[in-house]
Amino acid sequence: MSSGETINWSRMDLRELQAFWNTEIEPVLAREGLDLETRPTYTEIAEAGYSGITYALREHHELTLAQFLATVGYPDPDTDDDYPWGIDDETTIHELELYLETYLRRQNLADSTIDSKRARLAKYVRTYGDLHSRDDIVTPLRNDDEPRRDEKQRVRDVFDVLDGDLSSAESKYKHLTDVRQWYEWLAGDRDAAYNPARGAPHERAWSEETPDAEDRNPDALEPDDVRALADACEAVSDRLLVVATCAWGLRRGEVAALSTAQFEPRTDDGGFDFDADDPRIVFETRKNGPGTVSVHYGLETLADRWAQLADRDEWDGEYLFPSTAAASGHVRPDTVTNRFKRLAKRAGLDDGDETPTPQYGRRFWYRTYADAVERLSRQIEAVADEQGSDDAQVVVENYLGEEEARRRRREFMREELADAFER
Repeated sequence: MSSGETINWSRMDLRELQAFWNTEIEPVLAREGLDLETRPTYTEIAEAGYSGITYALREHHELTLAQFLATVGYPDPDTDDDYPWGIDDETTIHELELYLETYLRRQNLADSTIDSKRARLAKYVRTYGDLHSRDDIVTPLRNDDEPRRDEKQRVRDVFDVLDGDLSSAESKYKHLTDVRQWYEWLAGDRDAAYNPARGAPHERAWSEETPDAEDRNPDALEPDDVRALADACEAVSDRLLVVATCAWGLRRGEVAALSTAQFEPRTDDGGFDFDADDPRIVFETRKNGPGTVSVHYGLETLADRWAQLADRDEWDGEYLFPSTAAASGHVRPDTVTNRFKRLAKRAGLDDGDETPTPQYGRRFWYRTYADAVERLSRQIEAVADEQGSDDAQVVVENYLGEEEARRRRREFMREELADAFER
């Protein structure tokens, strides 16, 4: 649908508006040259032909544009008060925000962790309000003027609904745990008489169905998912984000702070040698990983982004994801996560339960690398069999050599990544 066509905003529910933003409005903004690393303004949205969304949000959903944009990955950096909880009771909202922004912040939890807990608590209180036709969850616990078993049953009824709404036992258990911990805080610090979520039978069932850490097979993108993400990219910056996570295996913080100076080898004039046989990204310090990451794929995207930024008068030539609003000069890690999630939703990878994050892309890279290593191992073992050797390492030392083994591994990795991005 083009911006020139008539859009019946009033017929869309909130989920449909969010989907329309991801699939229609955002790509148009990107095509018109807006850098979606920062939140678009009303003027920019209106000039693109979508001013009608603000009236629909206000009249039909009681949301401001800022509140809506926060639901599609553009949090307001200046306030947390506008989070769309989906309930009206000010006491409950106040206690939720106090718990998240004071109690949990003092535990030094990451922004992404707090955001995830906020989303799960929001789903709980919305479901509670819809199911029981009341959203003042806190006051009855303080007054303690009705049988406790009634409130406990109301909470368990909400868990019954979540049991049908959420797809995995792990997600259900996370929701229940966050809810129980919030109630526990209310009882311990905020004058609630008791915790109505304690003892819910769902906890044991969902806990037993959730795999232990050592047995869990963490979620990762599949090659088809990576291709869908790549297809969903309208902006060069978005494609570089997908390449950096899925083809280079970078963490979200590493993506946010990625700079041109990290790419080696350099040419005689100090620039990056795009034609080098062994391009790489160098880190001065890196958590739990090598200080150098080989670039097997994505140099064309890197070159496009580099050239795009070079055309901007305000770019200083350093960060590939710059931000004039940040003291660091680059976007925050949470911005990388939000943009990745928006792309995942646009690509149809959001199942309504969990939305893929940059970590999913990093896991894809690890599994792809493991596949490349396995391919090389099978090839070397075949040569060893032909040479009558029981030790594949002898083949590497006497026939291939370490450099040739690395070259073949790079080639296998390049093939697998190209297959994922381009097939």
